[in-house]
Amino acid sequence: MSWALKLIASLVAVYLLLVLAGYLLQRRFIYYPSPERVLPAQAGMVGVEERMLTMPDGVRVVAWHAKAKPGNPTLLYFHGNGGSISGRGSRIRAYTSLGWGVYMMSYRGYGGSGGAPSETANVADARIAYGALLQEGVPAESVILYGESLGSGVAARLATERKAGGLVLESPYTSIVDVARRQFPWVPVGLFLVDRYETEKVLPQVRMPLLILHGRLDGLIPFEMGEKLLGIANPPKELVAFRDGGHNNLYAAGNDAQLKVQAWWERVKGQ
Repeated sequence: MSWALKLIASLVAVYLLLVLAGYLLQRRFIYYPSPERVLPAQAGMVGVEERMLTMPDGVRVVAWHAKAKPGNPTLLYFHGNGGSISGRGSRIRAYTSLGWGVYMMSYRGYGGSGGAPSETANVADARIAYGALLQEGVPAESVILYGESLGSGVAARLATERKAGGLVLESPYTSIVDVARRQFPWVPVGLFLVDRYETEKVLPQVRMPLLILHGRLDGLIPFEMGEKLLGIANPPKELVAFRDGGHNNLYAAGNDAQLKVQAWWERVKGQ
């Protein structure tokens, strides 16, 4: 075998090993949990209570609940792929300052929840969280399903199965496969990704008011994905484009995403 053929064979072998590693470790590229359990009081949260949800398979999942003032909606909030709910205290405060409620579920493996995250588990647990929120006395028409980044796929899927007053998707993707292809164009991710979160396929089934929040400078999930989802969604639908918004700063001073959500909800109520 010539040196050129040996070089090609070596490169192919290395490539196949990298693809195999990507397949075996794929969830480590999707989920970046902070596993420590933090109580609301430890995070300086006032008026927020911990809920412990026991899933049908026995796994216990942590949720935080800040109750809404009378006449206001409650966000059923599904967070992004990094950190935990304790790191999203500023977002909870942004809504409780408006008198809104927030019910934020922690995925498996995050923030004191047992088990390990997966698309199947996250969606199944979201259904339980929805039921638990209604058992708290919150009517379905006062629930706003809210998905942040990774959670946008969970929220969109739940919106096809449950009643709610509306759906908000922050920095949403068409699918995790599309996001992975942008980051690893040399890997055939479409062939082996298990957790696909194909929002593009489920969103046309949603029949409730939709708001999309997306930064034009988002370097992780491009703004064009938000535009594409808007195009395939059923009305009523809106897209708020943040001119200087990236992936994680839509709630920073000057962007104030909560005020955009509040204004949208007032329009929805007035229809």
